[in-house]
Amino acid sequence: MKKIENNELASMRQEYEQGELVESDSSPEPYEQFATWFEEAKLAGFKDPNAMSISTVGQEGRPSSRMVLLKGFDNNGFVFYTNYESRKASEIQGNEFGAILFYWDKLERQVRVEGRLERTTKEESEAYYKSRPYDSRIGARASKQSRELSSRGKLAAEVAKELASHPINPPLPDYWGGYRLVPDYFEFWQGRKSRLHDRITYKKVNGTWIKGRLYP
Repeated sequence: MKKIENNELASMRQEYEQGELVESDSSPEPYEQFATWFEEAKLAGFKDPNAMSISTVGQEGRPSSRMVLLKGFDNNGFVFYTNYESRKASEIQGNEFGAILFYWDKLERQVRVEGRLERTTKEESEAYYKSRPYDSRIGARASKQSRELSSRGKLAAEVAKELASHPINPPLPDYWGGYRLVPDYFEFWQGRKSRLHDRITYKKVNGTWIKGRLYP
């Protein structure tokens, strides 16, 4: 394994000069601002512009993060899908609050969103599940997500079993579906020269979004 020297890491830096974010140019509503930035991220050619980190907290107070794909957003929140028996789902059951993070390096931007996590309706989960490719639906049924796996061969056997049982139209399993993060806080970060970044926030107070700015 190649050793990475600390001074090599310390010297890794880039100047941020792609843009700026000022209050007068940002939307009065955070969902509108996110929609604008998300569309620009799509046009920038990212492989997965909808990739986001979702952070949850377990019973021992230990946070954990993982990458998932955003599968829907509107004024009600941000939706992703997972196994309801996974680690993240277990942590959400014990602590309903979470945070998501988007990072678009080509645009020198990140978006942080915090709020409460709730399950989507069965109808929403069913509709999305049916829209997935057949192999992905089989995979969702076969995977006991986050549990220990003795070998790759065992997973292949589980997949084969599901293929044999459901050669067409595998049904939505009870242990799989969506979550919606319902925000009460947004932060839009735009990289700026000399690390004097722009950080515009939206906090929900008595049902109204209040815009502010943070020191970089």
